[in-house]
Amino acid sequence: MNPTKADVLQVLRPGAEWVLRGDDLEWLDQTQTEPSEAEIQAELDRLIAEQPHKDAQAARSAAYTTEADPLFFKAQRGEATIEEWQAKVAEIRSRYPYPQEAES
Repeated sequence: MNPTKADVLQVLRPGAEWVLRGDDLEWLDQTQTEPSEAEIQAELDRLIAEQPHKDAQAARSAAYTTEADPLFFKAQRGEATIEEWQAKVAEIRSRYPYPQEAES
């Protein structure tokens, strides 16, 4: 899921009071200053750039929980080997590479 302007505002000014109607921002906060459009766009670009990494991390986490963890517990009981678990972890990592891993 791509970050939104609301996500950016929460990162830039945590706890600030504002209303967003479509793309129109009404700044209500009396303590924090309203971020500039350039500041908002820069943060949005940063969040969008890191999204593929977050997506891969979430996919890996889900796969570890459903696929690798049960195999690890079986290995602890002697019903599987640590090598089988290590192979499953490696397979998950290759299935869901982080962006820099995919490029190398």
